[in-house]
Amino acid sequence: MTNMRRREALTVLAGAGSFVLPRISIGKPGRSANEKVNIAMIGCANIAKMALGGCDSENIVAICDVDERHFDVYAKEFPQIEKAKRFTDFRVMFDKMGKEIDGVCINTPDHTHFVATIDAMQRGMHVCTQKPLTHNVWQARTLLKAKEKYKVITNMANQGHTTNGIRQMREMYEAGLLGTVKEVYAGFPGGKGRSSQKYPYPKMPVPAGLDWDLWLGPNTPVPYNEAYHPYEWRTFVDFGTGIFGDWFCHIADGPVWGMGLYEPTVIECVQREDPSDGRYPASSVIRFDFPKEKSREACSLYWYNSAKDEPQFKRPADWSWDHNPNMGSYWHGSKASVFLDNRSNNPIFTSKEKMKEFKESGGVAEKYPRVKAKGPHEEWVQAIRGDGPEPGSNFEYSARLSEVGALGVLAQRFGGRIEWDAKKATIKYRPDLNKYLKDPVRKGWEYGDDLWRK
Repeated sequence: MTNMRRREALTVLAGAGSFVLPRISIGKPGRSANEKVNIAMIGCANIAKMALGGCDSENIVAICDVDERHFDVYAKEFPQIEKAKRFTDFRVMFDKMGKEIDGVCINTPDHTHFVATIDAMQRGMHVCTQKPLTHNVWQARTLLKAKEKYKVITNMANQGHTTNGIRQMREMYEAGLLGTVKEVYAGFPGGKGRSSQKYPYPKMPVPAGLDWDLWLGPNTPVPYNEAYHPYEWRTFVDFGTGIFGDWFCHIADGPVWGMGLYEPTVIECVQREDPSDGRYPASSVIRFDFPKEKSREACSLYWYNSAKDEPQFKRPADWSWDHNPNMGSYWHGSKASVFLDNRSNNPIFTSKEKMKEFKESGGVAEKYPRVKAKGPHEEWVQAIRGDGPEPGSNFEYSARLSEVGALGVLAQRFGGRIEWDAKKATIKYRPDLNKYLKDPVRKGWEYGDDLWRK
């Protein structure tokens, strides 16, 4: 290979600032090592195991983590990472190894998803980012623009979108088996008790091997406290999106994709428990109202997350199964109701008798092609290689799903009613909330503003 950037050898320039979907050599018997996809990992512990497993057949050429203690967490399970070059700053990794990297997996806390993802995209690298895709509405809309401009292969790592069940559920809905669905109840148990400490928490010594400034990334600096890293960052407004953001992209994936619930007009916090400065409420109920469209009637989606073991779901009256799931979604239909599990998979009619009749009838005609990959990372790799179609949770879809979730998180955080103008991306009647559609960004971490300039 010459000094030409490796991915440029895989890409045909279609014009200034735009690309045709890159592909690498495929179809030869007995692939050699240089035909594999060269992948970099940003974030090497915890959820990174999912990315490493999904990309296990490819070349892991670089790993990056702001906490050097994480480099060897999965070394025994995935020995190929021992040969990967190591970095603490993904920007340095891109500068030094950009010629060798085809795709990047982003496995970081929510507040750094966007900066790592868009930096990779604008350098022509394919990206697979953990869920939720973004930390706010502006980032979601900006990644949608980035997908349109850079035309790299994108995916969000919500596993359920690769399953057969989410496709069958949409087929059941579109075939009219449920009739009119005006209400969906979805949610997940969980939430943490609240500390009496005021945010930001007291300063603690930074552990050896952790670059705290890089961990903060685009965020306004706060002193290190062990409550933030490595586990509880999700519960803090500055770093995560709470239980809501963690599970909405799984559980609401089914109804949002299956019914086309993309642009709510009202998002209302019906109730919340224990809101506190700097952290998300321990539990809440959020209602999204979606207007009538050609393909469906007006519909409300209720999201529950609770610090208790059992969210207060409104189960359909005909629920006749022995178990009572405490996570997933219940679709209330005028003809029949259906339950979809916490990964938007395994649909069942809430009535045992209707389920029996459904199976005996032969089910519903298969309309949407099934995914042959074992999860979103493998699906993404297959698309890069040209062995499969564009991933189902590519940013054209997942950015819209993440926007809906981000609006719910905003309602949960501030309480009350939000009236949303999706066309103008504006909150009506509560102008003070509009500033929270985009996070403040410290100097040196600005990305994406150029995509909005005409």
